Amino acid sequence: MEATASPALKDQIQDALALADAAASVRAAATALRERYAGMRIVVVDAFDMRAETPAAVGEKVMLWYGASDGHCWQVTADPAQAVGLFIAAKE
Repeated sequence: MEATASPALKDQIQDALALADAAASVRAAATALRERYAGMRIVVVDAFDMRAETPAAVGEKVMLWYGASDGHCWQVTADPAQAVGLFIAAKE
């Protein structure tokens, strides 16, 4: 099943960041995001692996990137209209 883009994600990224930053750990943040944004993929990644990518939002404890998918492969996107998920990493 192919994921559907979330055009409203651009308007929600700061709320998503606040929710993630309030969590005790990056894993707890991912759980909270999955509960709030059911249907979206939330993928925990290592910040080192994302070092060449520009985050969509940076908080005090976490960083978020928009994730786009063709139904099989995932990639980081700067376009929130293409986003069907979020990558999240602990801020180093």
